[in-house]
Amino acid sequence: MQIPESFAPVAYLGAGVLFILSIGGLTSQESARRGNVLGMIGMAIALGAALLTPGLTGFGIIAGAIGVGAVIGALMATRVAMTSMPQMVGVLNAFVGLAAVLVGFSTYLEHGAELSGGESLVHSLEIYLDIAIGAITFTGSMVAWAKLDGRLSGKPLLIPGRHVLNALMALAIVGLAVPLLLAAPGTGVMWIFIMSIIASILGVHLVLSIGGADMPVVVSLLNSYSGWTAAAAGFMLGNDLLIITGALVGASGAILSAIMCKAMNRSIWNVVFGGFGTDGGAPASTEGPQGEWQEISLEGLVEALEDAQEILIVPGYGMAVAQAQRAVDSFVRKMQDKGARVRFGIHPVAGRLPGHMNVLLAEAGVPYDIVHEMDEVNPDFPKTDVVLVIGANDIVNPSAQTDPGSPIAGMPVLEVWKSELTVVFKRGRGMGYAGVVNPLFFKDKTRMFFGDARDSMEQINAKL
Repeated sequence: MQIPESFAPVAYLGAGVLFILSIGGLTSQESARRGNVLGMIGMAIALGAALLTPGLTGFGIIAGAIGVGAVIGALMATRVAMTSMPQMVGVLNAFVGLAAVLVGFSTYLEHGAELSGGESLVHSLEIYLDIAIGAITFTGSMVAWAKLDGRLSGKPLLIPGRHVLNALMALAIVGLAVPLLLAAPGTGVMWIFIMSIIASILGVHLVLSIGGADMPVVVSLLNSYSGWTAAAAGFMLGNDLLIITGALVGASGAILSAIMCKAMNRSIWNVVFGGFGTDGGAPASTEGPQGEWQEISLEGLVEALEDAQEILIVPGYGMAVAQAQRAVDSFVRKMQDKGARVRFGIHPVAGRLPGHMNVLLAEAGVPYDIVHEMDEVNPDFPKTDVVLVIGANDIVNPSAQTDPGSPIAGMPVLEVWKSELTVVFKRGRGMGYAGVVNPLFFKDKTRMFFGDARDSMEQINAKL
């Protein structure tokens, strides 16, 4: 059957519309599942249209590649723990970057000689840009994965003169485009190869110099890079759908990065080039005000909860590590049965991934209408009887408001210390992921409840 030439553009347009609707569905928890389904339908249409392209050969190789990729993807998706989801996102970003590099080299070697004049010049620039962004995305994402997975230290690697080094590598990447464009079509692969090596080193160095506390922003930013490299590949291959979806991913990732930076009172330039918690290349001091830990017993905590009418829960990465979300959901329902009003306060950068806490709570079946953003619950803390801080640290640190010299100074935080009683669930006595001392732990109305978060919640549920 002969497929009309107009079929692919129409199918790509339909898939693009579905991708836009998919992103729209992801704006709220209630519609997120529908958004994912629309995205999957759009991808199926796009894949089908690509396979029906007139003149396409090698279906056996393509089918094999799709089959292997589908199996690997399914295994990754079913086996990954929610605590490892940030690492998985980092790896998937790396795959996009690597694919862009390989397709870029293949396109240059296969089709460069067929073009001439201005057409060849533009085509070479498209390939060059695709490979440059793809190489930075690939190596940067792999370093982000290693940091999130604990295979590399979360501390920023601050080489003296690092900004000059970054600038020189960026200039080299731009400068190597000149000999490529002067070379005959298809003969400048050496210049692209040298550029890709420099871009790969730049990607490694950029992410190595960023502290672990900024990895959520970095993952979001690398996701944006993967979108732009896909858009560049779309121009390179003349594929409208790649251009549309790449622009969607690139823009949405950039907007999300900006939102997260605002939530930390930081600029994107400070995240990418500053080295969190540093000043002039020296690590910031993590020494701060100390005091006496005031612990609370299980019986004392249960008694306070049974007397409480207003309860707010602030979850953090510790809840994810302990897989405590289902025990927390059980606790919420028990307290609601007793007539208490229970809500959640979510900080935009809680966890290791944008929306990490929301996904965990949705997975446990927590009702969407009691999960609120930081700005919604901050005014209510003075009227709250008990706040449970479950595995969170830096997002409830009052020094962000009181200590101008703190590395997190100016960062919006959840003002849990204003409640009648703040109970902090903590595994140990160490500092948070950002390595900053938290004066909240030593305040008069704060009590510490040490132990694994899930075990602690299950003990409370049993007593209730």
